[in-house]
Amino acid sequence: MTEMWNISSNPHIRDKRKSSDLMSLVLIALLPATIFGVINFGIDALKVIVLSVTGSVLTEYVYEKLMHKKVTVDDRSAEVTGLLLALNLPASAPWYLPVLGSVFAILFVKQLFGGLGQNFMNPALAARCFLLISFAGKMTDFTYDAVSGATPLAAMKAGESVNVLNLFLGKTAGTIGETSTLAILIGAVILLVFKVIDLRIPLSCLLSFSVFAILFGGHGFDLHFLAAQLCAGGLMLGTFFMATDYVTSPITKNGQIVYGCIIGILTGVFRFLGSASEGVSYAIILSNLLVPLIEKVTPPTAFGKGGKKHE
Repeated sequence: MTEMWNISSNPHIRDKRKSSDLMSLVLIALLPATIFGVINFGIDALKVIVLSVTGSVLTEYVYEKLMHKKVTVDDRSAEVTGLLLALNLPASAPWYLPVLGSVFAILFVKQLFGGLGQNFMNPALAARCFLLISFAGKMTDFTYDAVSGATPLAAMKAGESVNVLNLFLGKTAGTIGETSTLAILIGAVILLVFKVIDLRIPLSCLLSFSVFAILFGGHGFDLHFLAAQLCAGGLMLGTFFMATDYVTSPITKNGQIVYGCIIGILTGVFRFLGSASEGVSYAIILSNLLVPLIEKVTPPTAFGKGGKKHE
């Protein structure tokens, strides 16, 4: 035989765009939230971003060199992981948090499971949860306009009212990339226009969360409360940029809807029925673990079977 064929199990997904092209589009889509975060929180936010992205790229490069594997940093997935991790950190985070987080994300969640396409949960969110468990105080130390205070979600949990317009624009405390719903939505539009993602996961997530909030949020059909819950915390950032990760989300259409609904419901459970005020990160990584089961119970109809008969 003069040719060697690469044989792999189905399903097979074809796309003319390379991984680096898709990752570049994600980086571009994250720019509005990134730029706003730096403007909003200053030089400290920029330091966290630089450390996180650099740590992710260096970890991937060094590991692949030491393991004599092909160096894949040019696919830009490590940059995306580092940037997403940074956007999920407070600007006040000490230097070692983005460094430790980036090493954990790339080494333990991505590379040790085979690299790009093999990780079983979103690396950036897994690293954020690792840091939340290990450094809870540092990870929940939020400062806005040089004043330390509770996040809007914590304020609502305590029964206080919040300004929805400030939440939408980003004039509030929070992590570097989660505060401005407007900036996140601009990035989401970029992803949708260039068909990097579709609306199945985001819509099913936001709709299921909204229904859960109305039923169990304690405020009934209160549009002000619902809008505040949607705009506050990491729900928008997680829904559009991390729940839609190709590797850790279902490939079946019905599965994507089920997956999004599970994320929305779990987020509501953590926010309204648990002691924590936030829960998007845990909701997404728990849903990541359910993806094989979701795909197993939501297979597409085989070609030529189950269709309507035409007379």
